[in-house]
Amino acid sequence: MELIQHRDSPRYIRLHERDNVGVVVNAQGVAAGSRFDDGLEAVEGIPQSHKVSLCDLPEGTEVIRYGQVIGYALKDIPKGSWVTEQHLRMPSAPTLDNLPKATAPAPEITPLEGYTFEGFRNPDGSVGTRNILGISTTVQCVAGVLNHCVTLARQQLLPKYPNVDDIIAINHSYGCGVAINAPDAIIPIRTLFNLSRNPNLGGHPLVIGLGCEKLQPEQLMPGDALTEGLEEKDWLYRLQESGEGFAGIVKQVLAMIEERLKVLNERKRETCPASDLVLGMQCGGSDAFSGITANPALGYAADLLVRAGATVMFSENTEVRDGIHLLTPRASTTEVADALIREMDWYDRYLDRGVVDRSANTTPGNKKGGLNNIVEKAMGSIAKSGSSPIVAVVSPGERAKTKGLNFCATPASDFICGTLQLAAGMNLHIFTTGRGTPYGLAMVPVIKVGTRTQLAEQWPDLIDVDAGKITSGQLSLEEMGWEIFQLYLDVASGRKKTWAEYHKLHNDLVLFNPAPVT
Repeated sequence: MELIQHRDSPRYIRLHERDNVGVVVNAQGVAAGSRFDDGLEAVEGIPQSHKVSLCDLPEGTEVIRYGQVIGYALKDIPKGSWVTEQHLRMPSAPTLDNLPKATAPAPEITPLEGYTFEGFRNPDGSVGTRNILGISTTVQCVAGVLNHCVTLARQQLLPKYPNVDDIIAINHSYGCGVAINAPDAIIPIRTLFNLSRNPNLGGHPLVIGLGCEKLQPEQLMPGDALTEGLEEKDWLYRLQESGEGFAGIVKQVLAMIEERLKVLNERKRETCPASDLVLGMQCGGSDAFSGITANPALGYAADLLVRAGATVMFSENTEVRDGIHLLTPRASTTEVADALIREMDWYDRYLDRGVVDRSANTTPGNKKGGLNNIVEKAMGSIAKSGSSPIVAVVSPGERAKTKGLNFCATPASDFICGTLQLAAGMNLHIFTTGRGTPYGLAMVPVIKVGTRTQLAEQWPDLIDVDAGKITSGQLSLEEMGWEIFQLYLDVASGRKKTWAEYHKLHNDLVLFNPAPVT
């Protein structure tokens, strides 16, 4: 990364020696006529995080950032110009045929030993970073009753059990009016199955059903280890089978909740190796600094976690699609590369059915933050993956089973991605943002990383990490990566709370359901 340094003068960042555009750093942007320290003169005003052309770009010229083509000039762009979406024709997505597979030499990885955190060990060997009672549901119809019960339980019961962090309802919009036997229905069903088995829930199931829904409780608790030896009445309550009215329903559900709180309250934190962490990485409200500060810092910290033996997931199909040619060489085997290609192909066809393509991903906020198109956005997004080999691909709703760097195939929607990463077994979450978002999840702590110091100062009680210290020269990328790695251990241990936890900012779970609704 080449940074034109002087803090009081116009500054830009050039990420790769091939790049013919730079990203303006100055908080207020640069005015027309401003001269950068290398002699480049802005021919017009350019906002912070937007691109300046570093040379004349004749019509048809490749516009390059991250060393990759992000577009072609639609007209002559003079040196020093503001390069906008209107200046660029977006390139086609890389073809999925004949991609290099598992060709990148595996980097030498020195194991990172001796790092631990304090977690809750589960009977299945997984480890929770929080001790939460999660109550599953089979259909949206029961959500109102369950939410009422959870509110009462938090007020009346939770204070009696100080070792339990929270009580949450695993509500969703699925379960009725759905094509339950359609091939793609397996995605939301297995997502709900695995959500109830998240490491932070402690393995004491409770399901609230209605009775007449398409999604029956047996599909969520199909006699596996979680319910082995239990009678149905021990883990399931159907509202339609209650004859005591609303008050009776509430009384019975609260009694079932308290039974589980008594058990969970006996759990204690114990020292666990860092290899028991399952980290989910995501970005939302991204800007052009996402791929300069926050995401590369996450990539560095991800490499540290992989060296420590942990499981690390990056996601968002549309936000890696244009970098797939950079990812398949990093697959540990040709089988993993084929799985990456399979997920990209499935998603291409899914978008085709909706008569859209990957370009529909980029939001007005992304563009206001200097990201011209999905190609540029994808190049910054994949920086989260660091440099480790990709050892496994997790299909939507499945559980991650392989330690190391995993690609968890999800849509780019923050809420669907977070839900699928929870189903994959995530016990810790980190989320980068350039524009700002109060996003949070009830089931896991969410660490929020701001790409710019201006955002961290604007939201000091929402942003946990200021990655803008990289562009100001206060911390190197490596130092920021180590800071984030240590924060993982502190948050996982409960020694630190994230701002989203402190304020109890919890977004709804959103299932990915590509199957028909009847």
